[in-house]
Amino acid sequence: MPKRIMANRDFEHIVDTSDEWIIQRTGIRQRHIAGDDETTASLGEEAARNAIASAGLEPNDIDLIVLATSTPDNTFPATAVDIQNRLGIRHGAAFDMQAVCSGFIYALTTADLYIRGGMAQRALVIGAETFSRLLDWEDRTTCVLFGDGAGAVVVEASEGAGLTSDTGIIAAKLRSDGCHKSKLYVDGGPSTTKTVGHLRMQGREVFRHAVGMITDVIEDSFSVAGISAEDIDWFVPHQANRRIIEASAKKLGIADEKVVVTVDRHGNTSAASVPLALSVAVADGRIKKGDMVLLEAMGGGFTWGAILVRW
Repeated sequence: MPKRIMANRDFEHIVDTSDEWIIQRTGIRQRHIAGDDETTASLGEEAARNAIASAGLEPNDIDLIVLATSTPDNTFPATAVDIQNRLGIRHGAAFDMQAVCSGFIYALTTADLYIRGGMAQRALVIGAETFSRLLDWEDRTTCVLFGDGAGAVVVEASEGAGLTSDTGIIAAKLRSDGCHKSKLYVDGGPSTTKTVGHLRMQGREVFRHAVGMITDVIEDSFSVAGISAEDIDWFVPHQANRRIIEASAKKLGIADEKVVVTVDRHGNTSAASVPLALSVAVADGRIKKGDMVLLEAMGGGFTWGAILVRW
């Protein structure tokens, strides 16, 4: 996480809002904001090194890097190759993936397919964002929602029996529907305005679609794996809004005590959201070896997806 923490009360001097208003509508109390010396690549590198060390590996053990981000350091090359270079890796492949808040789910699914297809042995999957660079700091409906950060996991090939008891990714489902583009987007880009642009969101519309889309894709993943909500040990959702998280868990029949919530501390960190929440729950001992973990996210586009993982 970036060094700087920005509390809700800090916004009271910037826009017409209050700590109470933000907490009531989103559940967010604070978020981290990247400084001038912190970028998507630097945050991603730190998360990558932590993940590699946690896996008991060295950087050169990695032969694939998939970075999920909507805020690359440069238009090109991919920020993933910058992180690859920072790690001292001179082999394999590295590329960025852009699916906004669903990016980590898309990237982890992609890495899984590379490994299953024999094109990689060990993949580093990173979600890293500096969303504060995209915010309109005069728009009180969006600037209070987002934060910066990075999280990462290592995925490696291993033999399994093809059962839900296998360690690793059990099932994954991805969806998108471009007709919703105008509900959550950035109003700039190299090919249009030649600028970075600012984030724009129709909050009520996003909320209206979110719970239904999220639960549908999760139920699809349950069907593929042949399990139900009762089999889930931990639910690690995208940390966008506490009310969306609670409504989704309730609709799925997942008990509150099984839901990992970090939105109060992190805000919405887009593609970094799920791996950051996952890292918190692993570090504090909630998620243990053998647990069935459900990951999900929804982002601009719209894109959405879910993954079932046996830890």
